[in-house]
Amino acid sequence: MMSSEDSPRGVAPAEAILAIDIGGTKIAVGLVDRSGRRVWTSQAPTPTGDAELVWSVLETLVRRTPAIRPVGCGIGCGGPMSSGGELVSPLNIPAWREFPLRSRLAEMTGLPTWIDNDAKALALADGWVGEEVGVPNYLSMVVSTGIGGGIVLDGRLLDGRDGNAGHIGHVIVEPDGRPCRCGARGCLEAEASGVAIAALTGRSPAEAGPDVVARSGRMVGRAVATVANLLDLKMASVSGSIALGYGDPFFAAARTELAARARLQFSTGCRIAPSKLGAAGPLIGAAAVGWRGYDSG
Repeated sequence: MMSSEDSPRGVAPAEAILAIDIGGTKIAVGLVDRSGRRVWTSQAPTPTGDAELVWSVLETLVRRTPAIRPVGCGIGCGGPMSSGGELVSPLNIPAWREFPLRSRLAEMTGLPTWIDNDAKALALADGWVGEEVGVPNYLSMVVSTGIGGGIVLDGRLLDGRDGNAGHIGHVIVEPDGRPCRCGARGCLEAEASGVAIAALTGRSPAEAGPDVVARSGRMVGRAVATVANLLDLKMASVSGSIALGYGDPFFAAARTELAARARLQFSTGCRIAPSKLGAAGPLIGAAAVGWRGYDSG
């Protein structure tokens, strides 16, 4: 079932990016202006089924866009993906394996199209209009159906060889822990994501008790400490339905674990906080990917 979060707001912007956020739980589409304002958004649950069923939901959402001609399209999608996002294989969408998302969207919309990992996109959003405006070194995380991350060092978003840098969801937090969909064991995603919590408890993550909430927070704090120790970071911003939905108890557990494990002189005092962009962060992140591509020519 389709839903629209925001109707068009006020005067149409002179320029807007068509922003698309693709996650394991929902697909969101919107128009976002130069200031990061969402002019219009709509979303639908991510279906289970074959690749073309997932594509059909995305296509329907895009074709519902109001009559405002965007200057380009920016996409945030779960990874891993090939260089430039030409082929995507999001672990939380099993139907898409080496799916040619960028080229199919560019063909459908006729727009110049750019794609990046959804958590890296969030890192761009946090540095654009979020918690880390003016901060040159930080980690942005999404703790939701899956877990991802994006890292900014010296003011530059880290890409890696194929654009997959920042996959904090696959930092090992529990040696010989639960099997992960990536093939390893004990990954943060296998221990603290929405999928992992449902598997551990046999219930919806929204029904998790205090012990499960605290454990999830501890696992996230442990992973953040590892990254802070490795990369000399003082700030981590966290978004996603699990982290934001669990709220203060989750973040209290994460901070306690982070303080106990980030003990080097340069990592002591590393902070972890909810993203001030809230649930809007991933879509604004997709827009940031688009604006970055558009401005680079």
